[in-house]
This record gives sequence, structure tokens and C-alpha cells, in this order.
Amino acid sequence: MTRLLTLLILGLAAALPATAEIFTEQDLTAARELRERALERDGGFEIVADLTTRIGPRMAGTEADARAVEWAVELLEEIGFDRVWLEPVTFNTWHREFERVTVRAPGVAEQELVTLALGFTPATPDGGIEAELVMFDDLAALEAAEPGDVEGRVVFIRNRMERSRDGSGYGPAVQARSRGPQVASEKGALAMVIRSVGTSNNRFAHTGMTRFDTASRALPAVAVSNPDADQLERIVALGEPVTVHLEVGSEYSEPYTSHNVIAEITGSESPERIVALGAHLDSWDVGTGALDDGAGIAIITEAARLILDLEQQPKRSIQVIYFAAEEIGLLGGRAWAEKHHENFENYQLGAESDFGAGPVYEIAARVADEAWPVIEAIQHELDPLDIALGGREASGGPDFIPSLPHGLAVVDLRQDGTDYFDYHHTENDTLDKIDPQNLAQNAAAYAVLAWLAAQSPIDFGSGPELLEANQ
Repeated sequence: MTRLLTLLILGLAAALPATAEIFTEQDLTAARELRERALERDGGFEIVADLTTRIGPRMAGTEADARAVEWAVELLEEIGFDRVWLEPVTFNTWHREFERVTVRAPGVAEQELVTLALGFTPATPDGGIEAELVMFDDLAALEAAEPGDVEGRVVFIRNRMERSRDGSGYGPAVQARSRGPQVASEKGALAMVIRSVGTSNNRFAHTGMTRFDTASRALPAVAVSNPDADQLERIVALGEPVTVHLEVGSEYSEPYTSHNVIAEITGSESPERIVALGAHLDSWDVGTGALDDGAGIAIITEAARLILDLEQQPKRSIQVIYFAAEEIGLLGGRAWAEKHHENFENYQLGAESDFGAGPVYEIAARVADEAWPVIEAIQHELDPLDIALGGREASGGPDFIPSLPHGLAVVDLRQDGTDYFDYHHTENDTLDKIDPQNLAQNAAAYAVLAWLAAQSPIDFGSGPELLEANQ
């Protein structure tokens, strides 16, 4: 062997994580067994199939929500977790009844648009609202508008969401949905229409939450499908006054108590130390909630089920959390953070699956500096799944975001979401969009992550010091 080749081999070896120096050979053998066994299965496809078939859409606060909680308890007990329990989450509820938007303009045939009311939007008065339409390019343009240009009108925001693998186009676009109706209300609008926050050209509208502060008058707000938004733009471009007739039926109900459903594989050496895997059990009232987030429920459950089947028991406990009421404001995640944050120093990390069923392509983590080599070593075991090492910024997933201000260490297993927003919050979020092979790759990644995190000789740093380090 030449000296140059020797140096090259030594250099490559030095560049790889010293997994054997961090984990025992027994732990690594178990991680590789988990990975390979996961890929031989379907990622828990039968779990999401059963959830979406038996329960269907699971809007928080509905009878289907209650049935989903019962379904979850039965499933987790049947799988054989050491403990299964419920933690209450109480919230105000909203129910959709109907929505209808008709457009009229001189020289144009009257047209009804495909729409969905936004979550927690109020009902229109009897007979609906009819007013002239005023169009804005985006939320910033609406914010800059004079009240006189908005008052007494129906506002239409036409901004488009950009498609991307990491879903980064969602944040800029969703502001029109989450904040637009409040801004329109403050300027005296009667109602609001937005282009759907989604990337599909199919004629499905995308619903989602909107919010009003206590000082704002809530107004009816709907999303229109992207093809209908294109049509609306063309009608406006004709230069004639456009009139919109909008009707929304919706109902606010008394506060309701649902539950976070939690199951545990109890650790053999440090049971008080916990690795938390999350997904959310609720969905919107359209589609069947297959991608959002039935897939996540299947992925984390299958990962834990694989670990339960090992002969070796994890040193630390592994918990599976089915969060409640995520879609209407991360309410299950907020309740969980409030209940457990004083004990976060005992939590190794949190990681949620809530981005559909595309393959995982990257791991990123928000952990203490001394734990970063552990993340590198975990990525080394994920590399055969084509999962690369990302950076030091991570959220853990939506339901763990309320825990970040309390210093929870978190990991992101980032999924390919190129087509996720074609289906997100639409009638088209159904089981046929899930590829079992991709689901299996996800389950393999979560199983390896959870197992090695539970076996790590180094804690990941949850607590006040991690919070200070990230400020």
C-alpha cells in the first residue's frame, strides 16, 4: 500500500463518526437490526389505513375526535406498551356547516367558486354578504392599503405558495391565511377570500386556521382552490367591478376536553429519562387526515413497535405521544409543555413526524455541544437510508415548538415535502397518497433515532442551559 493511499484511508476514517467509541457494539447491532427489519415491513401502513377507514377525518372537538382517542388507546394497549395513559387538553371548538362563494361581473357569466371556510371563521348573516371585491398581491400590500380602499368590501389576497422539498414556501404564503383576515377586519372589510395555501393545480381548496385577537371583529374568511383563484384574477383583470356573494355556515361550541394519548416503553436502567416521539391524532374535517397526520401516527408507532420486538430493552424510556388539537393551534403540544416542562432535564429529546409520508433526507438537531457527536454517530447509522447530516437548527416538529422556550432538546428528521402541499388540508388528503416503502424508510429512521438516543452515554442537554445557548 502506498503512503498516499494510507493517508487517504486514515483521513476518511477520521472524517467518519466514531460510532463504536460512543455506542456499544451490542447497541449498534440492535440499531442495524431495527433498520433492516423496518425496511422489510410497510412502515405501519395498516395503522394509518385503519385510522382513516374506521375514524376518517378527526376534527378536534368532534365525536370523531373522541372515537380516535378510544381507537388510539386500544391500539397502543394491544401492541403491548408498558404503560398507556391520557392527559386532558381543553379548548374551544368550531364546526363547519357550509360555504358558498359566487362571483359576478359585467359581461361575465355568474360563477360559483370551489371554497373552504377557514377554521374559526364566523358565519355570515342570514342571506350572506354581497360586496365589491378588492384584490391585493399579498398581505404586505393589504397592510399598506388605506382603510378607505378596503372598508365595506370583500378582500382577495392572491399570493401563491412556492413548491419546495423542505416546505419553506409555506411560511411566507400562510401569513395571508393566519393574519390576513384580522388585518382586513381592522381596515373595515366585510369578508375575505384568499388563494389556497397549497401547491396543487387541482380544484381542491385548502383550509386551515385563522386568528383574531380580542380587539378585532372576526369576519367570514374562505380559501378558494388555485384554479378558481386564477379565474378570479382573470375576471378582475377585465377591468369591470367584481361583486362577490359569500355565505358561510359555522358554529362555535362550548369548551371541549380531548386528550393527548401517551404510551411508554419503560427503560431498564434510567426509566425516568425519556425519549419522546410525537405525531398528532386530530385532523381537519376534510379528506381523511391520511398525510396530516395519520402517516406520522403510523411512523412513530411502527418505530416503537420494532423496538418492543427487540430482545434487548432500552436503557431509557421511550414515549410515543399522540398530540390532540394540533390543527387548531398546537393545543395538545402547549398542554404537554405546560405539564412537563419542569421535568425537561429528564427528557433526552423530542422528535415529531408531521410532514406527510415522503422519505426522510436529513437529520438536524438542537442539542448541547457535547451531544453533537452523538447526532453525528446516529446519522452514520441513518446513512444507508440516504439520510444526510444537517445543521444545528431544529424545532422537533410543530407540537414540540411550545417546548423550545423551556429548553427541550429536539431532532428533526426532515422529509421530502415536494408534493405535500398538493394535499395539505384538502379533501384530497387520503390514504392512496401514501407509499408504504417511504413509510417504512421513515419508521426505520425513527426507530434508529429513538433506540440510539435511549442508549446514548451522553445526555442531549435539555434544560435551561440549552435554552441559554440557543438565545
